[in-house]
Amino acid sequence: MARDLSPEVERLMRSREVNTKKKAALCSIRIVRKVPDLAENFMALAASLLKEKHHGVLISAIQLCTELCKASKDALEYLRKNCIEGLVRILRDVSNSSYAPEYDVSGIADPFLHIRVLKLMRILGQGDANCSEYMNDILAQVATKTESNKNAGNAILYECVQTIMGIEATSGLRVLAINILGRFLSNRDNNIRYVALNMLMRAIAVDALAVQRHRTTILECVKDADASIRKRALELVFLLVNDTNVKPLTKELIDYLSIADPDFKGDLTSKICSIVEKFSQEKLWYLDQMFKVLSLAGNHVKDDVCHALIVVLSNASELQGYSVRSLYKALQAYGKQGSLVRVAVWCIGEYGEMLVNNVGMLDGEEKITVTESDAVDAVEIALNRHSADATTGAMCLVALLKLSSRFPSTSERVKQIVARNKENVVLELQQRSIEFSSIIQRHQSIRSSLLERMPVLDEASYLVKRATATQATISANKLAPTVAPGGLKLPNGVAKPTSAPLADLLDLSSDGAPASTTTSTTPNDFLQDLLGIGGVSTSTAGVPSTASTDILMDLLSIGSSPSQNGTPGQAESKPVHAVPEAIDLLGSLSSTTSVSAEIKPTHSVSQDMDLLDGLSSSTSFSGPEKTVHPSITAFQSTTLKITFDFKRQPGNARETTIHATFTNLTSCTYTDFIFQAAVPKVTSYCCILCLSFPLAL
Repeated sequence: MARDLSPEVERLMRSREVNTKKKAALCSIRIVRKVPDLAENFMALAASLLKEKHHGVLISAIQLCTELCKASKDALEYLRKNCIEGLVRILRDVSNSSYAPEYDVSGIADPFLHIRVLKLMRILGQGDANCSEYMNDILAQVATKTESNKNAGNAILYECVQTIMGIEATSGLRVLAINILGRFLSNRDNNIRYVALNMLMRAIAVDALAVQRHRTTILECVKDADASIRKRALELVFLLVNDTNVKPLTKELIDYLSIADPDFKGDLTSKICSIVEKFSQEKLWYLDQMFKVLSLAGNHVKDDVCHALIVVLSNASELQGYSVRSLYKALQAYGKQGSLVRVAVWCIGEYGEMLVNNVGMLDGEEKITVTESDAVDAVEIALNRHSADATTGAMCLVALLKLSSRFPSTSERVKQIVARNKENVVLELQQRSIEFSSIIQRHQSIRSSLLERMPVLDEASYLVKRATATQATISANKLAPTVAPGGLKLPNGVAKPTSAPLADLLDLSSDGAPASTTTSTTPNDFLQDLLGIGGVSTSTAGVPSTASTDILMDLLSIGSSPSQNGTPGQAESKPVHAVPEAIDLLGSLSSTTSVSAEIKPTHSVSQDMDLLDGLSSSTSFSGPEKTVHPSITAFQSTTLKITFDFKRQPGNARETTIHATFTNLTSCTYTDFIFQAAVPKVTSYCCILCLSFPLAL
């Protein structure tokens, strides 16, 4: 219908009646949206309508031009060449026009036409330097002459700023736009401040220096009563931080942390910790800021931040004394902050003697008097106060045990404190208490060596591990397309994803498969580990049997190669094809079943053996090594039959030749026949597959 009626709409757009032109322009917008191929029919008409005087026709024409630019690149180029001058003229006329009651909104002449023109200018000027240069003067005029004390004027200014930031504007014009946003931040209206913060976040990528000039105003927005403005301002401050302003900005944020709302402390703490970790120029400043954050908002600090702090402490040997003293003082004043307690207790347990002896004093640092008993008191108070927290309690018990070694005079008191938790309802604390009491009472000879100071933690490897874990978390949070059972259909010849369960089962050389450590480990052990049967052994006593079992035979359910249990002289070497009876998997884990293959030629392999049979840790097979295996039918249907023949190579027990025969059971001819085989990736085994096509496929 749109195609049939478009010629009539084009005719009506040439009408002399104003309302008819406007209606036809609005109708053409719908036509372009539904049938973008017709865009070229309306380009010239849309450009001609921009010469009209009636504002209703102008707004409709500008909206039509906008839709044409979105629908066709050719239309975009055409309008760039033919409409820029008209748009500049319209914007100049409406900006300089005198009072007109029919278009006036709060003293602003037709803000709707202003905004439509500015949006179309942004589309035309984006990525085009010539068009942008032609717009610069009129945009500067609108930005400076529009009143900002009225809502309609602010709407025009906001759209003007978006246009300036979206085109190839000059640097001076961009600074003017950012200054307008700075004035918005001082407005009492929350909506105006919020949109200004959003625009400033986008403007940082264009001109960060100009945004930096409004840093003080942005910091004030962090303290705003509105939660949305606080959060957006905090994100903007985080983007503003660099090596030159990190210290004053961090100080401002930490000062506000003490009076911030509890609901906002979590986000604020996370941002401060990220800033300090990312831009710390020296370890002393990093430690000081982290100690302040732990003291003011320790309950909001995440565990990975505390772990990173401990790693830094273990590597800063010259600051360990200063750190343990600072944390001890903070613990006395802010003992209810959970993360502070854990870090402080760890440091006291590791560097307690530095705390008592004032080791490693820095210039200007005041000495504090702490006795051995005071150090134990601090940890005991933390243990009692945070008894419900198993992690904190466990760290306190470890710290007390280490202090008993550092300060022998407190050993008896520590033993009493530890013994109180022997009946703790938390199993972790109960177990630690019993074990630590035993160390204090019965193992005095090894206690000092057992409780030595922790070795220096590898900071570089920890940072890599932490970054990897963060990236993995981000990847895991991304939405992945879900496939319903049976919904994934792959054509013939297309490889399935490698994460399929069968592929994982056959991939014996994957990272999850344990490596062989002894000469008595059979290849079947790989399957046992993959199937979750741990701690079992299928090796024979005293004889290496790395080649005694053919894994491929197990996977194809045709039985196992019996292991040799004895010397060749003890049994006559004859081909054996006996299959042991099926063994219950769960029942055999604790049994001591021994299956011995009779030395008689038999062919009882017609029944398939289950893959899980014979994997019991106590099951063994005895008999000579096989040299020939019977043929099996690997696949059979009404149209195709596949037969496998097996043969061990004489003198090489690790090599098996598989001869595959494909038989066409119909009179038709197969074309594009594809055969795929999955072979265990065991380096000690070499599988040679021979293909035979007896009939035309």
